[in-house]
Amino acid sequence: MATVRVALSQTTWTGDKESMLDKHEGFARDAAQQGAQAICFQELFYGPYFGITEEAKYYRFAEPAEGPTVTRFAALAAELNTVMILPIYEEEMPGVYYNTAVVIDADGSLAGKYRKMHIPHVESFYEKFYFRPGNLGWPVFDTAIGRIGVTICYDRHFPEGWRMLGLAGAQIVFNPNASKPGLSNRLWDLEQPTAAAANGYFVVVPNRVGREDNEYGDLAVDFYGTSYVADPRGNYVGERGSSEHEELLVRDLDMDLIYQVRDDWQFYRDRRPDGYGAITAP
Repeated sequence: MATVRVALSQTTWTGDKESMLDKHEGFARDAAQQGAQAICFQELFYGPYFGITEEAKYYRFAEPAEGPTVTRFAALAAELNTVMILPIYEEEMPGVYYNTAVVIDADGSLAGKYRKMHIPHVESFYEKFYFRPGNLGWPVFDTAIGRIGVTICYDRHFPEGWRMLGLAGAQIVFNPNASKPGLSNRLWDLEQPTAAAANGYFVVVPNRVGREDNEYGDLAVDFYGTSYVADPRGNYVGERGSSEHEELLVRDLDMDLIYQVRDDWQFYRDRRPDGYGAITAP
């Protein structure tokens, strides 16, 4: 198998949607110039992280999955010959909204979409006000860089989703985030590398960074960045991103490592689904 070069970006809310779109187009162009074959942006990439409050005005950030943002970046993907994972606020119809990642193949075609399955509702993450739970399951997409899956932020706390993607043949799983200091700090270090090792695939983890006090003032939270890539052994691929500053990371994934790890650790062979019934009990 070949080496796949991927990019992931982290940034802070600029204060308006158009400049965020321009900034992320810049990330994509810079990544392509560095030879990246795919790029994933942070959760809800073109807006603020509005889950820290419950305000209906933020519903207007929602767009159809075939709307202007996806159309713009699909054309860019085709121009740059780059797979793109676009975490958007999706409007299925007025009043029905999802936290969604749209997957665009390198020719600009829509490979499909994933809707965030697990929706938190805790202090400063009031997401049930904004999103319905995902209803598309755990799709895996065939793309120019291989078979890829997506989880979104809070999904990472649930190991069942990671395994579902592995069973469906995912080789790379993208996990865009909006994570801040607090309960999640230690889990941030543990969960995605553990998922990569337990399932024998790469995990690509972009996160927001910095304070969005230009939107929320004293209510703003401090997203901790430190975006990274974990390999199928659970090791970081290169250094983690900055905890304070905007950054574009470009990393090479040795896809042969998937075979090596799965041959060494026969987790898929030795599974016992006949004994796991309680996992899916209501």
